[in-house]
Amino acid sequence: MKKLLNSLYITRQKSYLHKERETIVIKNGDEKLGQFPALTIGNILCFGQVSVSPFLMGYCGEKGIGLTFYSEYGKFLARVQGPQTGNVLLRRGQYRWADEDEKCTSIARLMVAAKVANSRSVLMRELRNHGDNSVLRGAAEKLSVSLRRVKQAKSVEEVMGMEGDAARSYFGAFNELIRGKGFVFSGRVRRPPLDPVNALLSFAYTLITHECSSALQGVGLDPYVGFLHKDRPGRVSLALDLLEEFRAFWADRFVLTLINRRQIQLTDFVTEASGAVRLTDDARKTVLSAWQERKQTEVTHPYLGESVAIGLLPHCQALLLARHIRGDLEYYPPYWVK
Repeated sequence: MKKLLNSLYITRQKSYLHKERETIVIKNGDEKLGQFPALTIGNILCFGQVSVSPFLMGYCGEKGIGLTFYSEYGKFLARVQGPQTGNVLLRRGQYRWADEDEKCTSIARLMVAAKVANSRSVLMRELRNHGDNSVLRGAAEKLSVSLRRVKQAKSVEEVMGMEGDAARSYFGAFNELIRGKGFVFSGRVRRPPLDPVNALLSFAYTLITHECSSALQGVGLDPYVGFLHKDRPGRVSLALDLLEEFRAFWADRFVLTLINRRQIQLTDFVTEASGAVRLTDDARKTVLSAWQERKQTEVTHPYLGESVAIGLLPHCQALLLARHIRGDLEYYPPYWVK
């Protein structure tokens, strides 16, 4: 099993990273913010105005340390990648499958079914813990119908349509899950997020997409060639496919925990002139600290039957997907919360 290495999240604006012997140094002007042994770092995520020395970029590529740049809002900008690893035969198999509608549909159907089931589990968990709620109960019933329909989908287009219907049902009831004072969710808004809840959701989805992309590269798959999300320049389509399995169970529950436990307040957000809402620098640090703790939490993998840290789940699923493409597994087992 892959070791759960640390991720460095650089959020302080105008920070500068460079390599010093076998360590990674973070500075802001003349102030040293931190120094970490490179061998303990798996990924470096830079948000906003962060610069990295060319020598450190090369070192990260050589050692397989993920180095990714995002805007302050969490929008993906670029990724520094070293030589492609993994079996070329696996990637050729992936490309052939991506060109076959039947193969794409078989995997897309399973991934979306897991997303719908996990979304329903979030609603049912709330009902068990806090009593009956007609809105949540109605949404859960609609998701049950969507789940049955997804399993019978005959094309990727059908799967995408059913996924959209399920998402509308789920997010239509999402506000019932929020108990933080002043937080209101009236619907999913992505580019850009226009309220604090959407800003948190988008940020969490961005973080998991990065984890999925790294995991796929680690097993030798191409994160840019997906089965549910079709090819688009610059889009990590397969990572977005894998993200679907983790949205509700990992990202949405994480966001709800931050809000309902009042770890995040409305004062932790700023609204730009464009109407876009984003976290303040201090709030982003709070979120990322909680995120690292969440990644260490262990759960029992439904297929492997082993205790696994949440941060390693994308690596488990990437490995299972690679085995399915190679022909070692008859079906791909998506991450499905029971």
